[in-house]
Amino acid sequence: MKIDGRTVLVCDCAHSMTLDGAALARACGAGGDAVVHSQLCRAQLDRFEAAVKEAAGPVLVACTQEAPLFSEIAAEVAPDAALSFANIREKAGWSDEGAQSLPKIAALLAEAALPVPPAGALTVKSEGVCLVYGTDERAIEAGRKLAGRLDVTVLLTNPKDVAPPRQMDVALFRGTIRTARGSIGRFEIVVDDYAPAQPSSRGTLRFEAARNGASSRCDLILDLTGGTPLFHAHGRRDGYLRPDPDSPARVAEALLEIADLVGEFEKPRFVDFRAELCAHSRSRKTGCTRCLDVCPTGAVTPNGDTVQIDPHVCAGCGSCAAVCPTGAATYALPPMQSVYDRLRTLLSTYAGAGGEAPVLLVHDPRHGEEMISLIGRHGRGLPARVLPFAVNEVSQLGIDLFAAALAYGAESVQVLTGPANVGETAGLATQIGLAETALSGLGYGSGRVSVIDTADPDAVEATLWDLPRQGAAAANHFLPMGGKRAVTMLALRHLHKVAPEPVEVLPLPAGAPFGRVAVDVQGCTLCLACVGACPTGALLDNPDKPMLSFSQDACVQCGLCKSTCPEKVISLAPEIDFRDGARGARVVKEEEPFCCVSCGKPFATRSSIEKIVATLAGKHWMFATPEAANRIRMCEDCRVVDQFKGGNDPLAYGARPVPRTTDDDLRDREEARAAGLPQGVKPS
Repeated sequence: MKIDGRTVLVCDCAHSMTLDGAALARACGAGGDAVVHSQLCRAQLDRFEAAVKEAAGPVLVACTQEAPLFSEIAAEVAPDAALSFANIREKAGWSDEGAQSLPKIAALLAEAALPVPPAGALTVKSEGVCLVYGTDERAIEAGRKLAGRLDVTVLLTNPKDVAPPRQMDVALFRGTIRTARGSIGRFEIVVDDYAPAQPSSRGTLRFEAARNGASSRCDLILDLTGGTPLFHAHGRRDGYLRPDPDSPARVAEALLEIADLVGEFEKPRFVDFRAELCAHSRSRKTGCTRCLDVCPTGAVTPNGDTVQIDPHVCAGCGSCAAVCPTGAATYALPPMQSVYDRLRTLLSTYAGAGGEAPVLLVHDPRHGEEMISLIGRHGRGLPARVLPFAVNEVSQLGIDLFAAALAYGAESVQVLTGPANVGETAGLATQIGLAETALSGLGYGSGRVSVIDTADPDAVEATLWDLPRQGAAAANHFLPMGGKRAVTMLALRHLHKVAPEPVEVLPLPAGAPFGRVAVDVQGCTLCLACVGACPTGALLDNPDKPMLSFSQDACVQCGLCKSTCPEKVISLAPEIDFRDGARGARVVKEEEPFCCVSCGKPFATRSSIEKIVATLAGKHWMFATPEAANRIRMCEDCRVVDQFKGGNDPLAYGARPVPRTTDDDLRDREEARAAGLPQGVKPS
């Protein structure tokens, strides 16, 4: 069977699943019948070899358990073969509803048949310079064990009654780390109370005179203090290991891991960032801070008018991309366009194969796959209508994916989180809250997007089997064109069109990235400072006349216009306006230009000039007289001409004095000598 040019090999795993090859081929839209193998990894392994040799394109094997074996065989018989795998067993066939899982199996295969774009990467280099940071002899012993493979320095913080080692086979110092930053291969630390150990220490380890502010660099840090971690989200900081010093097993595991962190490594570039789209700041006024607020590792920092993301520190949670309203930060592992295509293929194939009321179960490849495997092997399995959908990190999810899933026909979206996501779900929570507000406001009710946060497979299974039937929206499998914001609005407009309770304007909570800029027109002077501050082009001017326009589709509610407005007449109104008029720019205020009272040239807005006149005329010394105040009503050229008329030239100082030269001094001296006057006295 072929799907989109990819050869698909299906196995019912020794008849443990019910598979109809003909029906499966029809459901997948493939030509001919699908050959259903029963022992592709054992007795029928020759069929796999033949298929890999004869395949003109990539090969998809519907088995993940034996992926290492298949990969090994393919490397021998067809080294250039492109091989991928899909799990239809634990995710579909091994279930109490396995006999009804044909639409799900077809959807999983169609999704897996899509090409996966390559992800960007950066090279990380570690030369093995390791700092062991502890409090007592355990840190010294750990340093000794690593000394054969790493360049080790041991730093003891507040050591008490530490016996000096018999041999100084590792560099030993005292000190407390004040600050630490960086990641594997590029850690930088600042140490207070820094002092080297005295070689003459006898019963208790003693140290030289201490100093503060010592700085150093290292590639790796093994923290055995058991105290406060040196970094936020320390479990995600590459090169920083912090086992429990009271657990020998944990320490031994950390020693094995850190000893191998030498050489060059490739780290995925999790997030792409386009600074020109960032709405963080303008003219030293802060606007959007959403990514700064949710980043758990501190990888996102301010950088002038934008932010910057350190790819070495970034742990890939994707929270910044989830909350970014402009698309400046986008998740890149894989690119979101690939995720949208997978989602559309999964749900459209499921519906086309006769599936009903699908529930999208979004999970990561670690905790999620483990839960699904345990449920399939030891429990009832997943319900036939629950479609697993793997993403690199569940914290990367935003309202764009939730809205698209529901617009593609999903009845609800369940997000499976676990212990590894602790401290990283703030962005996810805001996005789910925003989606729930929008869906409730359109009459879909609550619970359409929910979180399953547990490490108990029985609890996950019970939640999925007990999900109520809520009814899915009529599906519209639109192409996910454009960025995050465009996809979100495409999906929401479809959901609005088929909503149980459609409203023209949907109010949203404060902080939502959609909304309107409300302008007090009476107080607005059309200075257009807000236009210069707007980072998305939502506020527009007109080069031909004084005019302020607003395009609601482009507004991300960053607040820069509000903080920049000198008249303080702008406020934010978070909402989604589904009316056609909200898609284009509409005029907020316009007026005729003010013409110069001298030459008649238009040069400003009438409201601006009138306000300046009211503020300065007769109140400021430069405009104390009516004639001086009238200059405010003049253009820049006429104002200068008027200033110099009628003796008002500020440079008029009378006749210019004649400069005195050396010749004048010599002449005076000769005249004095001729007149018999003493030297230095001028003749009268």
